[in-house]
Amino acid sequence: MNFENIKNIDVNNLKSWRDKIFLTFDIDWCSDEVLSYTLDIVEKYNIKATFFVTHKTSLLERMKVNPNIELGIHPNFNPLLNGDFRYGTNIDEVMNYYKDIVPEAVSVRSHSMTQNSLILDNFEKFGLFYDCNTFIPFSSGIELQPYEHWTEKLIKVPYYWEDDIHCIYNWEWDVKKIMNYSGIKVFDFHPIHIFLNTEHLDRYEKSREWHNCTENLQKQIYNGFGTHYFLIDLIKKGLEK
Repeated sequence: MNFENIKNIDVNNLKSWRDKIFLTFDIDWCSDEVLSYTLDIVEKYNIKATFFVTHKTSLLERMKVNPNIELGIHPNFNPLLNGDFRYGTNIDEVMNYYKDIVPEAVSVRSHSMTQNSLILDNFEKFGLFYDCNTFIPFSSGIELQPYEHWTEKLIKVPYYWEDDIHCIYNWEWDVKKIMNYSGIKVFDFHPIHIFLNTEHLDRYEKSREWHNCTENLQKQIYNGFGTHYFLIDLIKKGLEK
């Protein structure tokens, strides 16, 4: 089972996504140490992955030179909705803020999966043709597949697993069960949860004050089977196929 980038999905070619694994990562303003921890894993196993970027970091160059890594953007519209203009005073300005960080991006997932028809239209205007804002959990039993938005230029790429939502649903950490799925297999991880090996969101919430202090953050790492080991198991089983 091959690992693939979001940008290589073709809705008219079943082989471009069927029986492939799409690893995506929302970096969510994590520290360079935390992001590097995830990059070390991706590089070690030499697999394709898509990173949705939230901020400028020196690690962008490290990712750009790796042909296996696709860089998308992870725009945050929440401040704008709350009257906070830190990223811009309107949709266009927010989009410009993030496209300036990753000009080459063609894929997007909004922070908090924020979307509406105006935002989707703006994605196309800014050269973003793969939208990953639709989450439908694997436990729903619904078989997902990519599909064309009404304009036909934008491809909607739904996903069925996310690390923090896994904790909210309290699913079993059973990689085989989640991989045994015939729809498109898009996984969403966050570097902070990989670093902490999060098994319950209480661990993440209690560690918030130390997110920029690696030494203290290391003391919060879970030693059992959590997000980190789920990712490693997923990669190993994917490479076996």
